[in-house]
Amino acid sequence: MDPCPFVRITVGNLALKIPVASKPARSVVHPSSSPCFCKIKLKNFPLQMSVIPYILSDNTQLPEGQIQTLAATFHLSKSDLDRLVAKSIFTNKLHLKISIYTGRRGTTCGVNSGRLLGKVSVPLDLAGTESKGVVFHNGWISIGKESVKSSSAQFHLNVKAEPDPRFVFQFDGEPECSPQVFQIQGNIRQPVFTCKFSFRTTGDRNRRSRSVQGEPNGSRNWLSSFGSERERPLKERKGWTITVHDLSGSPVAAASMVTPFVPSPGSDRVSRSNPGSWLILRPEAGTWKPWGRLEAWRERGSSDGLGYRFELVPDTNDGSMNAASIILAESTLSSHKGGKFVIDIGAGSNGRATQANSASPVCSPRGSGDHGYGLWPYCAYRGFIMSASVEGEGKCSKPGVEVSVQHVNCTEDAAAFVALAAAVDLSMDACKLFSQRLRKELCQDQDLLG
Repeated sequence: MDPCPFVRITVGNLALKIPVASKPARSVVHPSSSPCFCKIKLKNFPLQMSVIPYILSDNTQLPEGQIQTLAATFHLSKSDLDRLVAKSIFTNKLHLKISIYTGRRGTTCGVNSGRLLGKVSVPLDLAGTESKGVVFHNGWISIGKESVKSSSAQFHLNVKAEPDPRFVFQFDGEPECSPQVFQIQGNIRQPVFTCKFSFRTTGDRNRRSRSVQGEPNGSRNWLSSFGSERERPLKERKGWTITVHDLSGSPVAAASMVTPFVPSPGSDRVSRSNPGSWLILRPEAGTWKPWGRLEAWRERGSSDGLGYRFELVPDTNDGSMNAASIILAESTLSSHKGGKFVIDIGAGSNGRATQANSASPVCSPRGSGDHGYGLWPYCAYRGFIMSASVEGEGKCSKPGVEVSVQHVNCTEDAAAFVALAAAVDLSMDACKLFSQRLRKELCQDQDLLG
């Protein structure tokens, strides 16, 4: 089945310069000595914000060799494109709107602390962008009230749209209910995977090896290296496993809880300092090999959300787990509203995400080596990789998964992302307050009910 068309609109290469002559009075802080930021808005998408670097006013271009970073990213599905293109035909043309401020972001006593410096509006013609990239603007724009270019503030930006086709998958039920997974294209739904939820027992963890013909209980060396054999208190959530099978019944990926989710001392929540963790596993040479690691915990304070960190596990070829890993995503999802788990390298945030405090994924190698599987070249992760929808606590969750075509070369590649999506969804339950009850499908015995 063909992938679904998506378009990725990116805003980047931001810079601001203000002539010395336009320096304001002493009572106002000049941008060269104060942070600058902007608010980026596309119709019907969440507002995004980004810091703007300040450069010397005598520069006519961005410094040579400067790392060009993305400030905002908007992901448009086929339905988004059709709606926006139709509106631009019958109403006013679609524009990307950017408001530039000096001063720090946030509010003081309920009043915005930034001072508006100017606004920029970039027209967007999205017709045909699902098949061909378009640069809408790349260069400097005069902002503010000054009409003479030489005496006005200058704002640099790059706005472009690129085709970003994706495979789209949908769980037919909650992961703990062992659902089917369908591939979606338009109105067509085609079954591609089945999931089986189970519990890994202590006896399973002590086995020296395990064939992929059964459940992914793995070998003792990588289980113990991730701390799954440490002594744990009775009050814990452990041993959850979900195995993804293709339509022939062969296991093609799995997610296995290797560090139990336990409450921190004196509380009923899993803390960031002692998170639970999953291994995302792929079959190789008749056994399971770790591909990625997901950590999850319950944030404190006003956010009270699901905190998570996902990193790739390097393939050391010797079975050891001592090599450094690469963090691809780290952020928070609302435990009440849910949101989207997103891996998007290079973007400041995701335009489709519902969480307000999305953190930039990091491609920061903590070691060196080939990370294998042919899924990505070493640290060559660019652009959108995958996303998975997650419902909040107490809501029926049937995760939707989007995976960039460039990161899927075989069935196992797609299945690994499906297993990761299931692990993120199940982590919402695993991080539920221990004073609350879990549904019966997640309870191995009555002691774990709450």
